[in-house]
Amino acid sequence: MAKRVAVVLSGCGVYDGSEIYEAVITLLRLDQAGAVVQCFAPDMQQLHVINHATGEVMEGEERNVLIEAARLARGNIQNLSDADAAEFDAVILPGGFGAAKNLSDFAVNGPDLTVIPSLVAFVQAMREANKPVGLMCIAPAMTGVLFGDGATCTIGNDSGVARAVEATGAIHKNCGVDEVCIDEANKLVTTPAYMLAENIGEAAIGINKLVDAVLAMT
Repeated sequence: MAKRVAVVLSGCGVYDGSEIYEAVITLLRLDQAGAVVQCFAPDMQQLHVINHATGEVMEGEERNVLIEAARLARGNIQNLSDADAAEFDAVILPGGFGAAKNLSDFAVNGPDLTVIPSLVAFVQAMREANKPVGLMCIAPAMTGVLFGDGATCTIGNDSGVARAVEATGAIHKNCGVDEVCIDEANKLVTTPAYMLAENIGEAAIGINKLVDAVLAMT
Protein backbone atom coordinates (compact mmCIF):
# COMPACT_ATOMS: atom_id res chain seq x y z
CA MET A 1 0.00 0.00 0.00
CA ALA A 2 1.30 3.47 -0.88
CA LYS A 3 2.58 5.54 2.02
CA ARG A 4 0.63 8.74 2.73
CA VAL A 5 2.86 11.70 3.49
CA ALA A 6 1.93 15.22 4.56
CA VAL A 7 4.24 18.00 3.39
CA VAL A 8 3.92 21.24 5.34
CA LEU A 9 4.81 24.40 3.44
CA SER A 10 5.33 27.93 4.75
CA GLY A 11 4.81 30.11 1.69
CA CYS A 12 6.75 30.31 -1.56
CA GLY A 13 10.29 31.67 -1.74
CA VAL A 14 13.42 31.20 0.32
CA TYR A 15 13.44 34.58 2.08
CA ASP A 16 9.82 34.69 3.25
CA GLY A 17 8.36 31.21 2.66
CA SER A 18 9.32 27.65 1.73
CA GLU A 19 12.63 27.17 -0.07
CA ILE A 20 11.40 26.24 -3.53
CA TYR A 21 14.16 23.80 -4.48
CA GLU A 22 13.85 21.99 -1.14
CA ALA A 23 10.10 21.66 -1.55
CA VAL A 24 10.33 20.45 -5.15
CA ILE A 25 13.10 17.94 -4.43
CA THR A 26 11.03 16.59 -1.52
CA LEU A 27 7.91 16.24 -3.66
CA LEU A 28 9.87 14.63 -6.51
CA ARG A 29 11.52 12.06 -4.26
CA LEU A 30 8.21 11.18 -2.64
CA ASP A 31 6.60 10.74 -6.04
CA GLN A 32 9.47 8.55 -7.23
CA ALA A 33 8.93 6.38 -4.15
CA GLY A 34 5.24 5.97 -4.95
CA ALA A 35 4.01 7.94 -1.95
CA VAL A 36 0.65 9.70 -1.90
CA VAL A 37 1.29 13.31 -0.91
CA GLN A 38 -0.92 16.03 0.49
CA CYS A 39 0.49 19.53 0.98
CA PHE A 40 -0.63 21.75 3.86
CA ALA A 41 0.04 25.34 4.91
CA PRO A 42 -1.41 27.63 7.54
CA ASP A 43 -4.07 30.11 6.47
CA MET A 44 -2.36 33.23 7.83
CA GLN A 45 -0.51 36.33 6.69
CA GLN A 46 3.23 36.11 6.16
CA LEU A 47 5.48 37.97 8.59
CA HIS A 48 6.52 40.14 5.64
CA VAL A 49 7.07 39.99 1.89
CA ILE A 50 10.61 40.01 0.46
CA ASN A 51 11.64 41.16 -3.00
CA HIS A 52 13.70 38.14 -3.99
CA ALA A 53 15.60 40.15 -6.59
CA THR A 54 16.92 42.64 -4.02
CA GLY A 55 16.45 40.92 -0.67
CA GLU A 56 14.56 43.95 0.63
CA VAL A 57 11.26 44.00 2.49
CA MET A 58 8.40 45.17 0.29
CA GLU A 59 6.80 47.67 2.64
CA GLY A 60 3.02 47.68 2.70
CA GLU A 61 2.62 44.41 0.78
CA GLU A 62 0.88 41.44 2.38
CA ARG A 63 0.58 37.85 1.25
CA ASN A 64 -1.18 34.80 2.63
CA VAL A 65 0.97 31.75 3.47
CA LEU A 66 -1.60 29.23 2.22
CA ILE A 67 -2.21 31.07 -1.05
CA GLU A 68 1.51 31.48 -1.72
CA ALA A 69 2.24 27.83 -0.85
CA ALA A 70 -0.48 26.79 -3.31
CA ARG A 71 1.92 27.88 -6.07
CA LEU A 72 4.29 25.09 -5.06
CA ALA A 73 1.50 22.55 -4.68
CA ARG A 74 -0.08 23.40 -8.05
CA GLY A 75 -3.23 24.30 -6.13
CA ASN A 76 -3.53 20.96 -4.33
CA ILE A 77 -3.19 22.26 -0.80
CA GLN A 78 -5.20 22.23 2.40
CA ASN A 79 -5.30 24.32 5.55
CA LEU A 80 -2.85 23.02 8.12
CA SER A 81 -5.51 23.27 10.81
CA ASP A 82 -7.41 20.51 8.98
CA ALA A 83 -4.49 18.05 8.95
CA ASP A 84 -5.40 14.78 10.68
CA ALA A 85 -2.51 12.60 11.88
CA ALA A 86 -4.68 9.50 11.51
CA GLU A 87 -4.69 9.97 7.73
CA PHE A 88 -0.90 10.02 7.26
CA ASP A 89 2.11 7.78 7.72
CA ALA A 90 4.68 10.61 7.93
CA VAL A 91 5.14 14.37 7.70
CA ILE A 92 7.99 16.36 6.14
CA LEU A 93 8.76 20.08 6.42
CA PRO A 94 10.98 21.74 3.82
CA GLY A 95 12.98 24.73 5.03
CA GLY A 96 13.27 28.32 3.89
CA PHE A 97 12.83 31.36 6.11
CA GLY A 98 9.09 30.73 6.18
CA ALA A 99 9.78 27.99 8.72
CA ALA A 100 11.46 30.59 10.94
CA LYS A 101 9.13 33.49 10.16
CA ASN A 102 5.68 32.00 9.52
CA LEU A 103 5.53 28.53 11.06
CA SER A 104 7.52 29.85 14.01
CA ASP A 105 9.11 33.11 15.13
CA PHE A 106 12.64 31.73 15.44
CA ALA A 107 13.96 34.42 13.07
CA VAL A 108 12.76 37.08 15.51
CA ASN A 109 12.99 35.46 18.93
CA GLY A 110 15.69 32.79 18.56
CA PRO A 111 15.66 30.33 21.47
CA ASP A 112 12.53 31.99 22.88
CA LEU A 113 10.60 30.97 19.77
CA THR A 114 7.01 29.92 19.61
CA VAL A 115 5.51 27.64 16.95
CA ILE A 116 2.03 28.14 15.50
CA PRO A 117 -0.54 25.97 17.32
CA SER A 118 -1.75 24.10 14.23
CA LEU A 119 1.76 22.82 13.51
CA VAL A 120 2.41 21.88 17.13
CA ALA A 121 -0.86 19.96 17.27
CA PHE A 122 -0.24 18.07 14.02
CA VAL A 123 3.39 17.16 14.62
CA GLN A 124 2.79 16.13 18.21
CA ALA A 125 -0.17 13.99 17.14
CA MET A 126 2.10 12.30 14.59
CA ARG A 127 4.72 11.74 17.26
CA GLU A 128 2.20 10.30 19.71
CA ALA A 129 1.14 7.88 16.96
CA ASN A 130 4.80 6.85 16.53
CA LYS A 131 4.95 8.23 12.99
CA PRO A 132 8.13 9.75 11.53
CA VAL A 133 8.83 13.43 10.98
CA GLY A 134 11.37 15.00 8.62
CA LEU A 135 12.67 18.55 9.07
CA MET A 136 15.23 20.23 6.81
CA CYS A 137 17.27 23.41 6.55
CA ILE A 138 16.19 25.84 9.33
CA ALA A 139 13.01 23.90 10.19
CA PRO A 140 14.87 21.79 12.82
CA ALA A 141 15.14 24.98 14.89
CA MET A 142 11.61 24.06 16.02
CA THR A 143 12.71 20.65 17.37
CA GLY A 144 12.82 21.65 21.04
CA VAL A 145 9.27 22.99 20.93
CA LEU A 146 7.86 20.18 18.81
CA PHE A 147 9.62 17.23 20.49
CA GLY A 148 10.76 18.45 23.91
CA ASP A 149 14.07 18.27 25.71
CA GLY A 150 16.66 15.82 24.47
CA ALA A 151 15.48 15.42 20.89
CA THR A 152 18.42 15.33 18.48
CA CYS A 153 18.57 17.32 15.25
CA THR A 154 20.87 19.22 12.89
CA ILE A 155 20.88 22.50 11.02
CA GLY A 156 24.39 21.81 9.71
CA ASN A 157 27.36 23.37 11.48
CA ASP A 158 26.51 27.03 12.16
CA SER A 159 27.63 27.40 15.78
CA GLY A 160 25.41 30.40 16.54
CA VAL A 161 22.23 28.77 15.26
CA ALA A 162 23.21 25.49 16.91
CA ARG A 163 23.54 27.24 20.29
CA ALA A 164 20.11 28.80 19.85
CA VAL A 165 18.65 25.39 18.99
CA GLU A 166 20.24 23.79 22.06
CA ALA A 167 18.90 26.60 24.24
CA THR A 168 15.41 25.30 23.40
CA GLY A 169 16.27 21.92 24.94
CA ALA A 170 17.14 20.06 21.74
CA ILE A 171 20.51 18.41 21.15
CA HIS A 172 22.32 19.63 18.05
CA LYS A 173 24.60 17.38 16.00
CA ASN A 174 26.92 18.80 13.35
CA CYS A 175 26.12 17.27 9.98
CA GLY A 176 27.34 17.55 6.40
CA VAL A 177 25.15 18.66 3.52
CA ASP A 178 25.09 15.09 2.21
CA GLU A 179 24.15 13.55 5.54
CA VAL A 180 21.09 13.13 7.74
CA CYS A 181 20.73 13.13 11.50
CA ILE A 182 18.39 10.43 12.76
CA ASP A 183 16.85 10.46 16.23
CA GLU A 184 15.51 6.92 16.40
CA ALA A 185 13.67 7.43 19.70
CA ASN A 186 11.62 10.29 18.30
CA LYS A 187 11.49 9.03 14.70
CA LEU A 188 12.90 12.42 13.68
CA VAL A 189 15.09 12.87 10.59
CA THR A 190 16.84 16.17 9.85
CA THR A 191 19.30 17.41 7.21
CA PRO A 192 21.01 20.78 6.57
CA ALA A 193 19.95 21.24 2.92
CA TYR A 194 20.45 24.92 2.02
CA MET A 195 21.89 25.76 5.40
CA LEU A 196 25.03 24.32 3.78
CA ALA A 197 24.28 23.51 0.15
CA GLU A 198 25.97 25.63 -2.50
CA ASN A 199 23.82 24.34 -5.33
CA ILE A 200 20.69 22.30 -5.99
CA GLY A 201 22.65 19.11 -6.57
CA GLU A 202 24.23 19.27 -3.13
CA ALA A 203 20.90 20.03 -1.50
CA ALA A 204 19.28 17.06 -3.24
CA ILE A 205 21.70 14.52 -1.76
CA GLY A 206 20.70 15.13 1.84
CA ILE A 207 17.03 15.76 1.06
CA ASN A 208 16.72 12.48 -0.84
CA LYS A 209 18.33 10.66 2.08
CA LEU A 210 15.90 12.33 4.46
CA VAL A 211 12.87 11.31 2.41
CA ASP A 212 14.18 7.76 2.08
CA ALA A 213 14.85 7.52 5.82
CA VAL A 214 11.42 8.90 6.74
CA LEU A 215 9.68 6.43 4.42
CA ALA A 216 11.77 3.56 5.81
CA MET A 217 10.49 4.40 9.31
CA THR A 218 6.81 4.17 8.36
